[in-house]
Amino acid sequence: MRKRPERPGGIILGTGVVLVLAFIAIVVLFFVFSSIYPMFVGKCVAVVEINDPITVEGSPASIFDAGYPSSEQLATSIESLNKRDDVGAVVFVMNSPGGSVVATREVYASVKGLDKPKVAYFREVAASGAYYVASGTDYIISDPDAITGSIGVIATFTQMSGLLDKIGVNVTEIKSGQHKDMGSSYRNMTADEQVLLQALVDEVYQEFRSVVIENRRGRLDLAKFDEVADGRIMTGRQAEKVGLVDETGTKKDALLKAAQLANISAESAEDVRICQVSTMSEESGLFTLEGLFRSFQVQNPGVDLSYR
Repeated sequence: MRKRPERPGGIILGTGVVLVLAFIAIVVLFFVFSSIYPMFVGKCVAVVEINDPITVEGSPASIFDAGYPSSEQLATSIESLNKRDDVGAVVFVMNSPGGSVVATREVYASVKGLDKPKVAYFREVAASGAYYVASGTDYIISDPDAITGSIGVIATFTQMSGLLDKIGVNVTEIKSGQHKDMGSSYRNMTADEQVLLQALVDEVYQEFRSVVIENRRGRLDLAKFDEVADGRIMTGRQAEKVGLVDETGTKKDALLKAAQLANISAESAEDVRICQVSTMSEESGLFTLEGLFRSFQVQNPGVDLSYR
């Protein structure tokens, strides 16, 4: 008898089953390898760079500007490191003048909540809000000539009534209460309003002081700290004498310290395996509509409460 030829449908079905099984096997192998990967190559030190102002809105990339992450994007990237088994410790490379009070607090909370050894390195500038964030780490190393300190709070207002008078512009505001337009650009601030705003600034400043004192407990010279916590800037060397910095050194020193805290064997910085961490979201592409719009956007003058 002549053998009946196989139907094409059966061949296709069999091939499909084989492909599905092969795909499942690859996925399983991937997860198995991912879980044991650190055992073979060792843990890495993640490097997070904070190189820009710390703001709630950030600056999306555009054709005119590389942009920088918002505080939420930055905090999310930092928090995600808790889920990475390959990361043994984290180094925060700081080169920022600080930022808004709310944004700084958001990033600080993510750093403080990181359950891995963490080291801050002050490369060139780590002032005000940037220092606030760094105080949440376990150890701080600064370049000797880096600028840091600037511990304080500032509220900025723009007053344009004189200019408006000269060009013949009259602004009328109808308000529900005496202080509803406090901080308005269209009139001078009253003495009562200055008192109210000073109280607000003082309250936020006391929180800043308390955070630094708590985080640097046992290392901070409180008498010297009271002297320099007036908003002044200082070098890394000067900050070390106050106890705001643990030591002066280089980025390599910071990498070695992080490896040491994580029990990663390394004789030099070159022995430390580094995982670079991206802090920009995937949607922040170079030609995004939001980035293009923000490039031309004029910022509205108003209250700016900042750690700067």
